[in-house]
Amino acid sequence: MVARIVIAAPASGHGKTTVATGLLAAFAARGRRVAPFKVGPDYIDPGYHALAAGRPGRNLDPVLVGEDLVAPLFAHGSAGTDLAVVEGVMGLYDGRTGAGEFGSTAHVARLLAAPVVLVVDTTAQARSVAALIHGFRSFGDGIHIAGAILNRVGSDRHEQILRDACAEVGTPVLGVLRRHAAVAAPSRHLGLVPVVERSAEAAASVAALAELVAASVDLDAVLAVARSAPPLTVAAWSPAVAEPVPGAPVVAVAGGPAFSFGYAETVELLAEAGATVAPVDPLHDPALPDGTRALVVGGGFPEVYAEQLSANEPLRRAVAGLAAAGGAIAAECAGLLWLSRTLDGRPMCGVLDAEAAMTPSLTLGYRDAVALSDSVLAPAGTRVTGHEFHRTRVTPATGAAPAWAWREGRDGFVSGRVHASYLHLHWAGNPAFAHRLVASCV
Repeated sequence: MVARIVIAAPASGHGKTTVATGLLAAFAARGRRVAPFKVGPDYIDPGYHALAAGRPGRNLDPVLVGEDLVAPLFAHGSAGTDLAVVEGVMGLYDGRTGAGEFGSTAHVARLLAAPVVLVVDTTAQARSVAALIHGFRSFGDGIHIAGAILNRVGSDRHEQILRDACAEVGTPVLGVLRRHAAVAAPSRHLGLVPVVERSAEAAASVAALAELVAASVDLDAVLAVARSAPPLTVAAWSPAVAEPVPGAPVVAVAGGPAFSFGYAETVELLAEAGATVAPVDPLHDPALPDGTRALVVGGGFPEVYAEQLSANEPLRRAVAGLAAAGGAIAAECAGLLWLSRTLDGRPMCGVLDAEAAMTPSLTLGYRDAVALSDSVLAPAGTRVTGHEFHRTRVTPATGAAPAWAWREGRDGFVSGRVHASYLHLHWAGNPAFAHRLVASCV
């Protein structure tokens, strides 16, 4: 089993993404084959991981796929590599609200039997760092915090105080990062700006991170920690879950800057189900791929690109025509907005008789849902756990049935062979979705 390490922190904002991305890039520059992972439902950090590692960034989320799939998905994503770096989510022990540490970084570290390196923002902190690290090290059962990386250290004297404090509690310091503005990444209302929207700048940021981490972290010590992980004997997850659908129907998958949120396993599942997967960029492509029988549209930032999406009238007409002709469409969050009649007053595809608009409030959280209507994704009664994350609202579509119900209410629309909702789903946890969608094309 591949050497592995989990990069965690006491809370969000301590520098996990900086360290994880920098480690991936630094080890890749050394010729290591590195596998990147992110705990939780994040879509943006894996983009930076992928840029650093040269292979897809993948998510490990026990809430969305079940804890039994975490290690198999890890084995699938790390096959053929020397080292896996798993970036945590929020604080080390922060799990799903009301469920203790379920879904937390600690939960995933335990499922992978992986050592943890704690990244600590040491701004305005001295000897107290020892108490913080000692508390995190002693709090959780079965969690091995193998060392610390100290971030945003102000001076040589500050560094020495921090190192002495860590020595008091027997925690090795594996690296010290000083304040460094060159590696900052821009952010917006839902977090960092995705890589696909700033490819040149993102590449420069990742290169700077590689140099910073290589100069500031003891890479050999980190690798030794990763290699200390015990054997993890588990069969790798496979996207082949049923006999492929005959005929290789074309399934278009939206991508590009406006629709960059998705899990790598979705495309793998569609391909193994028998589909010919074809990308389409709604910002630039004037038509759907030739022979398109179904369309999958994930999340992203259509509100940022509403004017450009609206200006691509030929593709909007093509999507509306696909729906009218009985083509299957599965859309999540951003896809729901794009299928609506308007978004912030600008014309969209008009597949759904609904209006979409930005709002100042954030809707965020896991949802345990049940399908209310038969659709191209699932039969009525299907139970799923998904994730909702947006700052928009959609007025109810006339002539459409609701897609999902959960404790807080109902969500989404099923209209003919169109399924659209705010709910982000990890199809590895629901592999029948891909096969049902592809089979509906025949």
